[in-house]
Amino acid sequence: MVDILIIGAGVCGCAIARELSRKKASILVLEREEDVCCGTSKANSAIVHAGYDAKHGTLMAKLNVLGSEMMPKLSRELDFHYKQNGSLVVMLDENDRPNLMKLYENGVKNGVSGLRIVERDELVQMEPNISDSAVAALYAPTGAIVCPFGLTYALAENAASNGAEFQFDSEVTGIERIDGGWRVHTVRGDWEAKVVVNAAGVCSGKIHNMVSDDPMTIIPRRGDYFLLDRTTGGFVSRTVFQLPGKYGKGVLVAPTVHGNTIVGPTAIDVEDPDATATTQTGLDAIRSKCERAVKNLPLRQTITSFAGLRAHEPRHEFFIGQIAPGFVDCAAIESPGLSSAPAIGVMVADIVTGILNLQPDPDFNGSRKGILNPQELSVDAYNALIRENPAYGTVICRCETVTEGEIIDAIRRTPGAKSIDGVKRRTRAGMGRCQGGFCSPRVLEILSRELGIPMDEITKSGGNSRLIVGINKDNL
Repeated sequence: MVDILIIGAGVCGCAIARELSRKKASILVLEREEDVCCGTSKANSAIVHAGYDAKHGTLMAKLNVLGSEMMPKLSRELDFHYKQNGSLVVMLDENDRPNLMKLYENGVKNGVSGLRIVERDELVQMEPNISDSAVAALYAPTGAIVCPFGLTYALAENAASNGAEFQFDSEVTGIERIDGGWRVHTVRGDWEAKVVVNAAGVCSGKIHNMVSDDPMTIIPRRGDYFLLDRTTGGFVSRTVFQLPGKYGKGVLVAPTVHGNTIVGPTAIDVEDPDATATTQTGLDAIRSKCERAVKNLPLRQTITSFAGLRAHEPRHEFFIGQIAPGFVDCAAIESPGLSSAPAIGVMVADIVTGILNLQPDPDFNGSRKGILNPQELSVDAYNALIRENPAYGTVICRCETVTEGEIIDAIRRTPGAKSIDGVKRRTRAGMGRCQGGFCSPRVLEILSRELGIPMDEITKSGGNSRLIVGINKDNL
């Protein structure tokens, strides 16, 4: 029996695991997919929201602001990409000024620092590509952008280095109360734990309902996005929102920490918690809305589109707390969940610490070093690295200039990459203009070699997503 079992290895589950690894306790993280960061955490706007939007007095508002404030220090400790670029909520009609002021006042109540209203002249200076219809905007200098993969992997790796264990391909099928804790049934066997934490994202309602008599309904809300080539990286320097509507923040246009431009999302409720395919209707909706706040958006430079699901609960609030003895919910974590994750980790860890009376681990190490990017080295340092390890001199992904050394590092980490997408999200190999058309075969070969398994067993993203079904000569 482990002390703590966490269901879900998304950003919240990994943040919880990392915070709990500060304590003397055995920790197991169960994930139904083949890797960390395979659900909502991998497909979102990559925004660290300042905290002006969530309704004042809610847990969502409190944790958003706290999480946003924690992120700069966390990025230095765990070595992931983060940039405080600021955000703008653009007003397109003077008649909407009362709504803009309400947003400002809500942000002030929430404790967001530096908020102010900027009028059109200053707005155009800040963002030259702002729409001709833009009248004014709410400016939040503490708004930021982050790499959601980098954040989640950093949390997971640091938790693992401090003793947390991860078990993948382990979908939960049932939970029952036992003496001294819980028995969690999975497709790969049973696990027993003193405390269980439900951080299952869009499946958190399903897990909640296995334990509670007070049912929870989670509605998967799909968000479609366009990702533009890095040649568009300077189109906007800040995250540009439109005034929120019925379905939240609406379509945004933002830079990414890697130099792309991201546009989206939609907000379409679906029934299937795995329905992450984009639709023509969704992408057309983005096209029709995105140029309301900006002009001349170069959508022709789109290199891919994708969709992600948010765990929407009709009351639009985070549900965090002990719902049965030793069972803790971290459920309905939709936007701003990514921004709130560091604070969510602390809150849930405090609850679990109180239940188990956990003591600090004096050997906890809160630092982690990310995958080395040789492009950030001086020429002399890079040449020295190649002499020491020639794999860093072999470029595998031409679009993103990713080397074999970086890919090997990504595979050998704990938890490490086991699939094409696992490598892509850790190193960006396959995220460029050709979307893996050139480098995928070489990545597959490296995975096969490093993992010691045949190439026809390597998948794109786990499950049955094999890229090779056989060898031609074997069929002759």
